[in-house]
Amino acid sequence: MSTFVLIHGAGDVGWYWHLVAAELRAHGHDVVAPDLPADDDTAQLTDYADAVVAAVGDRTDLVVAGQSFGGFTAPLVADRLSVDALVFVAGMIPAPGETPDDWWANTGYRAAVREQAARDGGLTGNDDPYVSFYHGMPRALAEEAMSKERNHPSAAAMRAPWPLKALPDVPTGFVLCTQDRFFPPDFMRRQVAERLGITPDEIAAGHCVALSRPKELADILRRHARG
Repeated sequence: MSTFVLIHGAGDVGWYWHLVAAELRAHGHDVVAPDLPADDDTAQLTDYADAVVAAVGDRTDLVVAGQSFGGFTAPLVADRLSVDALVFVAGMIPAPGETPDDWWANTGYRAAVREQAARDGGLTGNDDPYVSFYHGMPRALAEEAMSKERNHPSAAAMRAPWPLKALPDVPTGFVLCTQDRFFPPDFMRRQVAERLGITPDEIAAGHCVALSRPKELADILRRHARG
């Protein structure tokens, strides 16, 4: 059985993964989903990786998954531990030396949001988080997610160049959400092709897929564990 190391995104907590974790544990797997440091404006990307590595401890048979901003942290963890697979979940794919602050302009993100918003009537990039992030799930679950918002990542981490010379040489996957109103699907398909050179797994879900489609996401993660 595998240990799934689940890394949350910006402003979030390990709770984000709780429904996926339940699905994985029901199949006999172990799950590590730590809360990364928050409210510390000196914290660096490497500090986030340190927190994950510490939470993993001596566990083996690892599958590392990073949601959204967690895409900047997950490869650092995969570089430091012996892992069977690395999976980006609607994740930011970093380039060597790129800061998270620069990622948005480097990838053409804002233009992609404007284009998609023009097509869907302003749903993409909407200021209402229940429209842009937490659609496709019960309102009570969305409200609980909103109540857990924290100050993560730090300004220092956003300015920190991504430290690796390349992505780790491990089996790598990407889960693309076809109803994502934060990272437009066509934009993410380009990023996956250009930065990973792979075909993503696609799922009909919004950005917060671990809350809206936990069973389907868990099934995809389990497939990556099997290689």
